[in-house]
Amino acid sequence: MPLSTLSPRPSIAENPKLAKATHNLSTLLVAIEEKGCPESVESQINEIITGVNNFHGPDPQLIKQMGLAQTAILKLVKNELGLVGKNHYQLQWLALGMATFGIPLGIVFGAALGNMAFLGIGLPIGIGVGLAIGSGKDKQAEEQGKQLDWTAM
Repeated sequence: MPLSTLSPRPSIAENPKLAKATHNLSTLLVAIEEKGCPESVESQINEIITGVNNFHGPDPQLIKQMGLAQTAILKLVKNELGLVGKNHYQLQWLALGMATFGIPLGIVFGAALGNMAFLGIGLPIGIGVGLAIGSGKDKQAEEQGKQLDWTAM
């Protein structure tokens, strides 16, 4: 059974935010279909897309609904199939690097120099460490064929 597609709406041409959300969700579905997935996962994704297609609220709420659907699909695909989008780990480790490496290093610099204004020195170091770890994990996912050919706009 193929994946469902988003039903066209006349307001997409008028609303650039809705057009962007529609494009992101549509390209995600295409990327998942290219990788292939079991029927159980396809049926769950189709249920999510049916919910979006049956939504009859105003455009701002539809955009929010599409974002929630995209998040749910990405979470499902990651948990069930181990597939992630491009730069997934890089973005994840950017935040983790700042929190786990940057702030403690900043505190060490601030305490060692006797001025807590140097707390900010650790953040760029944490960003660099996080990006390096995330890039390595993204490269590993690509080598294993666990990376979707998709990035959000």
